[in-house]
Amino acid sequence: MEVLLITVFVIGYLAITLEHQLKVDKLIPAIVMLGLSWGFIALFLDSFTNWFDPVRHALLNNFDRLDHESREVLLEKTLLRHLGKTAEILFFLLGAMTIVEIIDYFDGFSTMKTFIKAKSKVRVLWIMSILAFMLSAIIDNLTATIVLLSILQKIVRDDKLRMWYAGLVVIAANAGGAWSPVGDLTTTMLWIADKVTTTYLFVYLFLPSLICMVLPTFIASKLPAFKGEIEMEHEKNEPVNNFRKTMLFSGLGAIVFVPIFKMITGLPPYVGMMLSLGVVAVLAELLTNYSFKMAQVKEGKSYKDKPENPVHRSLSKVEMPSVLFFFGILMAVAALESVGILYSFANSLELFLPMMGTELHGEGVSDLVVLFLGVGSAVIDNVPLVAASLGMFAQPIDNELWHFIAYAAGTGGSMLIIGSAAGVVAMGMEKIDFFWYFKNISWLALIGFLAGAGVFMLTRTLI
Repeated sequence: MEVLLITVFVIGYLAITLEHQLKVDKLIPAIVMLGLSWGFIALFLDSFTNWFDPVRHALLNNFDRLDHESREVLLEKTLLRHLGKTAEILFFLLGAMTIVEIIDYFDGFSTMKTFIKAKSKVRVLWIMSILAFMLSAIIDNLTATIVLLSILQKIVRDDKLRMWYAGLVVIAANAGGAWSPVGDLTTTMLWIADKVTTTYLFVYLFLPSLICMVLPTFIASKLPAFKGEIEMEHEKNEPVNNFRKTMLFSGLGAIVFVPIFKMITGLPPYVGMMLSLGVVAVLAELLTNYSFKMAQVKEGKSYKDKPENPVHRSLSKVEMPSVLFFFGILMAVAALESVGILYSFANSLELFLPMMGTELHGEGVSDLVVLFLGVGSAVIDNVPLVAASLGMFAQPIDNELWHFIAYAAGTGGSMLIIGSAAGVVAMGMEKIDFFWYFKNISWLALIGFLAGAGVFMLTRTLI
């Protein structure tokens, strides 16, 4: 029956990878995988010989001797555990996405255009890369890419030049997301699973991630595409919104507060994110009501209709298909973990893959395996790869293996335009061709990825 589960997962994964060719949204195969995987486990429960214990990170003793009723109880407990762990990630994401939408409701991100006043193509490149690197660490790499490309579309006329900027923004955003617990979904998954902490993420990954951004940007600045100056298209007569900066800094500060809340209380990150969302929502409501009353006073009129609720509006704009996709893929991977498939695969890696690189605490996990994971994240989605690694490896919290996985999965996706959420959204917003990106940007991303990995290997020897 293990073969049947693997077949379901492989077919579903191919459907996710080929979503553009099949013209089927990736959330559909993801949730079908979820239903079929757990359905087959329930139907053929007595035929499985292994069951994985996530607490001990080992196969359950004497599972083959349990009767059917005992196995059903174990299945229910396991399913509820995975549902709870997945819900932690999803509610965390919902909170963060809603805060970002509230900032956007007040047009807060438009204030960032004031940082881009240079006309030199190289200076604009560095400004955009640094903004992408820092902003993605706070609001995640996907949102940072959307924000910065939206700004570029307003100030840069040349479509081909914007494609070059977009490619470097993708590299910088993915690099910036790797060293922050809220910067990339895969890093967030490791953080919520108590595999990494905020302090050691910064210590281990800030410098490698910085090199991963700086080196490609430096090389690109020497290319002909970034020679000379650009004609910027600045907006004129833009309506003034007095609350832009207030909501921008309040929202970003609220998200930054979440890791601090976790360190102080020890509670799961989604609790802190809900608190942050509540504070930002209250502020948004107060500012909206204040603006509405000021408009009444200024115009000398009394309106019967209430002002639009900014929180409800922001919630309606949250991408639920993405949330459902993550739910489906994480629970499908959990099914493979529960019947011991991922654990067995991890043991196979130790037996058949060459032991290259530094072994970590005698576990036999080589640097080559993690680098393969990074390259693999450029071809297929990094979320299931990291989800699978959580079930495969048993290293303790803040072991360098987890930080290397966070770096590789977070930055490796930059090597192909379809390898990361940031790349996919850039592909759509700027109509970037797959082969154009492969020819012009992929080699820069590869250099940055390998250079950052080398810096990480050096850094861990000093810690």
